[in-house]
Amino acid sequence: MRQRLEDMLSSLETSAIAVSGGVDSMTLGVIAHRLLGRDRVTMMHAVSPAVPGEATERVRHFAECEGWDLRILDAGEFADENYLSNPVNRCFFCKGNLYGAITRICDRQVLSGANTDDLGEYRPGLEAARNHQVRHPYLETGIDKQGVRALARELGLGDLSELPASPCLSSRVETAIAIDPEMLKAIHAIERLVGDELTPQTVRCRVRRTGVIIELDPQSLARIAPDRRPYLSDAIVALLPAALAARPIGFEAYRNGSAFVGAK
Repeated sequence: MRQRLEDMLSSLETSAIAVSGGVDSMTLGVIAHRLLGRDRVTMMHAVSPAVPGEATERVRHFAECEGWDLRILDAGEFADENYLSNPVNRCFFCKGNLYGAITRICDRQVLSGANTDDLGEYRPGLEAARNHQVRHPYLETGIDKQGVRALARELGLGDLSELPASPCLSSRVETAIAIDPEMLKAIHAIERLVGDELTPQTVRCRVRRTGVIIELDPQSLARIAPDRRPYLSDAIVALLPAALAARPIGFEAYRNGSAFVGAK
């Protein structure tokens, strides 16, 4: 598996890897850089209100430890009304802005960390990748998420190999509810609050028309005692912007992609 991936990466003269801070792109970055060096591989990381600060800190840490050529950029999606209106294919506009920004500042082959598990989900960002001739080394070499984590362990990347999936903060907002930086800031703060209180395996703060829903893995959800829910609800409301503060707070089991409405 690793040899197939390294053969594919070696076939490229130069590359620019879009690193989000997640296990997929970070592992790809480590493999490519250790194999080919900074003269042939550049890392690109976009910062915006939709990117948790911890992800950027992780990217910067790895860049320092591994000696990456790292470029931090603003992809510009928060200036794109198509993105801010939050259509069901919001990710198409997000990735389109990202890949467009990368190709404007370098002429290297752009690579993503998409793996074969992504093909079984609604991923409009892959269409944007096709429009910008982005290549996906894991897809081309048949590597799934489990395989990526195995590679991370083989490379000695420690906790990164078990890092839970954490899509951008905008993915928490139900389709057609406009994306707002203050809302995303609150979402992130709430997820950190709930994480500190419950140490869940998975937590998502979903903003829906019907209310603000905290989704948790089933084990963590079952641990919330009935008399503790009002306390958590009050703490969550205190972090919400005024436009959301009157919405009811609920707790539900985590469902992947549950913010999407109308996705096929």
